[in-house]
Amino acid sequence: MPYIREIVGQDHPTLRKVARRVDPKEIDEPLFQQLIDDMFETMYDAPGVGLAAPQVNVSKRVFVMDVRDDEHEPAVVINPKIESAEEEVELREGCLSVPGMVGDITRYKRIVVTGLDRSGQKIRIEGEGLLAQCLQHEIDHLNGTLYIDRALNLRPAISEEEKEAAEA
Repeated sequence: MPYIREIVGQDHPTLRKVARRVDPKEIDEPLFQQLIDDMFETMYDAPGVGLAAPQVNVSKRVFVMDVRDDEHEPAVVINPKIESAEEEVELREGCLSVPGMVGDITRYKRIVVTGLDRSGQKIRIEGEGLLAQCLQHEIDHLNGTLYIDRALNLRPAISEEEKEAAEA
């Protein structure tokens, strides 16, 4: 049964470490599968569109995401690698580990990421828009980087649009 884990805040040391690569043998272990289920449960409860393992104080290269549109299913990405990225855009962004704040950040508009899914199968995700933003944000978490390290104009989320961005 999945349960909601505590999302650690921006000052937590796990968020500033490069997360450890997941050994493919570990993927089938019940504790790893439980972690994935718990991460989805925690992300939906928050609510957010992505959650990386370091945000629940687990230093492993895995994240979950659900951009909640008709084109993309919820996904698990293990040991992600950015294969290509193009066209920079400025976006408003927030983070579950930095609640109530948003900032303007430069991200790539289109991105291709490879990795493994929750069953250890190779996956390739081509993303644009919110999906591309989410992929980059979560990979940053796995590399010990928070969006506030790159954001300009960091401020409290005031409008409904900014509050939605803060949930990303």
